[in-house]
Amino acid sequence: MRQIARRGFVAGAAGTVAMVVASAAGAGGATADPRGEVRVHRGPGPRDVPRRELRGMWVATVENLDWPSEPGLSAAAQQAELIAYLDEAVDRRLNAVILQVRPSADALWPSPYEPWAQCLTGVQGRDPGWDPLGTAVREAHSRGLELHAWFNPYRIANHTDRSRLAATHPARLHPDWALPYGGKLYYDPGLPEVRAFVQDAMLDAVRRYDIDAVHWDDYFYPYPVAGESFTDDATYAKHGAGFADKAAWRRSNTDKLVQEAGRRIKAVKPGVRFGISPFGVWRNASTDPLGSRTAAQVQTYDDLYADTRGWVEKGWIDYICPQLYWNIGFADADYAVLLPWWNEVVRGTGVDLFIGEALYKCGDPAQPAAWQDPAELSRHVDLAAGYDQARGHAYFSGNGVVADRIGAMSRLVADHYRSRVRPPG
Repeated sequence: MRQIARRGFVAGAAGTVAMVVASAAGAGGATADPRGEVRVHRGPGPRDVPRRELRGMWVATVENLDWPSEPGLSAAAQQAELIAYLDEAVDRRLNAVILQVRPSADALWPSPYEPWAQCLTGVQGRDPGWDPLGTAVREAHSRGLELHAWFNPYRIANHTDRSRLAATHPARLHPDWALPYGGKLYYDPGLPEVRAFVQDAMLDAVRRYDIDAVHWDDYFYPYPVAGESFTDDATYAKHGAGFADKAAWRRSNTDKLVQEAGRRIKAVKPGVRFGISPFGVWRNASTDPLGSRTAAQVQTYDDLYADTRGWVEKGWIDYICPQLYWNIGFADADYAVLLPWWNEVVRGTGVDLFIGEALYKCGDPAQPAAWQDPAELSRHVDLAAGYDQARGHAYFSGNGVVADRIGAMSRLVADHYRSRVRPPG
């Protein structure tokens, strides 16, 4: 989920606010009232009824990005930090925390499938002395927050040295399951036994805990690395019969993972939602006329072998939260272009649309000028209020919510989150 190193768009200029306001006005369906609450108008009946919307915050644990602040803290200190994030969400009038509970094929609960996560103690497989996921669910619910358990399906490690993994790690017990690529280690998505295993590992948490949703991020097949190939030729030779090419076979593997996981989650607990937060561009219109008017360097369909649009149309997921991590007016991937594109993708499907927001870019001097303006994110929420399928936002990530660099989060909350609302059910 950390976007800083992998997003290729580092240049561009902000668009004009007037263009954005005109676009929102043309979309119809909702307005923002002076008190900052989103009002939705849908046919006869009372007007100005506050709508339910997601107000989410990602809390990343991989490499201790958000939490715990460092590995090896005491159980009491870790718990205190976690509760502080939940309290911050309440203070900001958010209603959901998306907690990363399987960051690198390891677990933030006592899993029979995978070792304890390294981010907790600094040693993968070492018992931290408490149950982080169980505590997170209980404490979130006591504060009126949803807890979405965020899993990464295929990433094993941000290195390729298997000896650094816990002795009981599945990637050591089944070395044929893992492939190195770009200095990292991944499970091979083409192996049916891998797809079954990663589902089993995640479903253990669904069975044990009263989580509100299973949440996946944007890592399926890994992001392309220049000059390197993902070496799954042997797997393709064994399992790729009947496909036109390797790309079609890889997309089918990802499709199977999504479809199977969605079906199995509902079989275990029908009320648990299944959501995915993909990279924001499915395909550019120059590649496919059904795509967005963007010039993105990465396209999920072609580069990650993830047909994100197809999953929505087939109803395999309950919500999609595309990472629209670009400013309004950005030339290669304009927020004001991608938002209406996704709005139409979900229409009539029953799949909720939430928007992933790049809070981490606010005030970062390496980012375009638009991100130096504290009002940029607030403008995103203004714009989304004009699109009838957009049902909320999630902010990356927790430490950005707390740090509130340049006051961007405070501005957004003051403009739009004057009181708490419930997330969509």
